[in-house]
Amino acid sequence: MDIPKVKKKGFKKKHLLIVLGALLIAFLVYQAFFAVHLSTLNVDAEKVQIETVSEGIFHNYITVTGNVEPIATIFLDAREGGRVEEKVIEEGAMVSKGDVILRLSNPDLTLSILNSESQLAEKSNFLRNTMVVMEQEKLQIKRELLNLEFDIKRKKRVYGQKQVLFQDELISKEEFLMAEEDYQFAQRSYELYMERQRQDSIYRKIQVDQMEDNLRNMEMNLKLIRQSQDNLNVTAPVDGQLTTLEVELGQSVPKGGRIGQIHVLSSYKVVAKIDEHYIDQVRTGLMATLDRQGQEYQLKIRKILPEVRDGRFSVELVFTGERPDNMRTGQTYYTRLQLGSPEAAILLPRGNFFQQTGGQWIFVLSPDGKFAERRMIKIGRQNPMYYEVLEGLKPGEKVIVSGYENFGDNQRIVLR
Repeated sequence: MDIPKVKKKGFKKKHLLIVLGALLIAFLVYQAFFAVHLSTLNVDAEKVQIETVSEGIFHNYITVTGNVEPIATIFLDAREGGRVEEKVIEEGAMVSKGDVILRLSNPDLTLSILNSESQLAEKSNFLRNTMVVMEQEKLQIKRELLNLEFDIKRKKRVYGQKQVLFQDELISKEEFLMAEEDYQFAQRSYELYMERQRQDSIYRKIQVDQMEDNLRNMEMNLKLIRQSQDNLNVTAPVDGQLTTLEVELGQSVPKGGRIGQIHVLSSYKVVAKIDEHYIDQVRTGLMATLDRQGQEYQLKIRKILPEVRDGRFSVELVFTGERPDNMRTGQTYYTRLQLGSPEAAILLPRGNFFQQTGGQWIFVLSPDGKFAERRMIKIGRQNPMYYEVLEGLKPGEKVIVSGYENFGDNQRIVLR
């Protein structure tokens, strides 16, 4: 007799396999479509620098290093060439305007002065002699004119007498005409002599003016030559300090040759070098602050030197008010150069991460601080303390600002 088999109820082995298969399929689907795949690197939290993004006032300034220089440097050039005879003042001494620093000698210049004086004396004597001759000629002409005037009077009187006699038919017509012609000739001679006198007077005036001009030119030339002799004494053009004197006794100095220089110490300027990255933002008139021993001093840019060397350009800053005491040429100061007005912004502390990312992305910590993920950001201006964040970060978020050299291409950093 057959015994019917009763199916056992409950969880069988095949059911377990089905469940495990379903879970595996679900896991694979999740990994394929929903899970985030990020390359991860474990890092010791104590080896990274973490800072908090904040909101505040962004001060658009840069810190530049400047060297103190005199407000002006005056170069000494030889206005006249010569041999160094005496060094009256040595290097490093303070000088006043007009002080003789150096004495030169120039025999050729002395000889030129003597020749000019001799030529001037010769021209002066010639002019005086010419004037004497002209005065004599003027007297002679006056004497001739006087003779002609009296000759005209005599011939006019004779002509009048002959005219009366001719009318009374006491003389011949020929005798009368001769008297008339003599009178007319005397008149014409007088007129011609007067014309000659006018022409001679004009010529003499032109001649005298030319000679006087030549004489004045020679006097002026002699004066200039004597001034050149005075220039053999090299004097200080301004008050200041004679910093260099590059000549020795017996040395021949050419005309226009560089002798030394004087520093004007009535004030000082600060010459700073700035990265060419800021060349479009820097302009004359920008203000800067110099901090020394807890006191701030205000400066402004007076001049921008256009030449760029080794990626930097130079500016000259001058004090607008008080300046530090006991300033010395060559001292180094750090100044804060203000490039713009302070504005509200999201602030990101500066760090070495910028060298690897160029400010395009940064590792942002999760709320629990256990890991950090890469995030794209946009940075605007920067100063020595902060970057200005334009996009990608919010106040209160924490970021890794230390260098990323050891992070490779990983997109997530797990902090241990």
